[in-house]
Amino acid sequence: MPTVITATKLNEKGSGFPAASFTDRNGDAVTPNTLTWFLSKTDGTIINSRENVVATPAATVVFVLAGDDLQVFAGDNYQRVLTVNYTYDTIINGVTYTDLPENDELHFSIENLVNVS
Repeated sequence: MPTVITATKLNEKGSGFPAASFTDRNGDAVTPNTLTWFLSKTDGTIINSRENVVATPAATVVFVLAGDDLQVFAGDNYQRVLTVNYTYDTIINGVTYTDLPENDELHFSIENLVNVS
């Protein structure tokens, strides 16, 4: 099930609104049954306790990241990963499959601003 996750430029300690849209294998929009997300550095270190955050499933979900979600650290590479884990239902050749697991992630960078700490 393809996932399209998009984000605009995210500024240090600002606000950002990455979004995920979910489709079936035919490209039709679907709503996941369950949905959780994580925010981490590229080495897997969780940022701001954003681990297994439960989100309300929808065909498109907007994730609100703000303040400490978008902090930078000493020695940071300013790269972050938003990971989504979800389950969904689909019909293939007349057979219904339920709660199939899927995962995807968005890699994005944080703009390190000069006068923000």
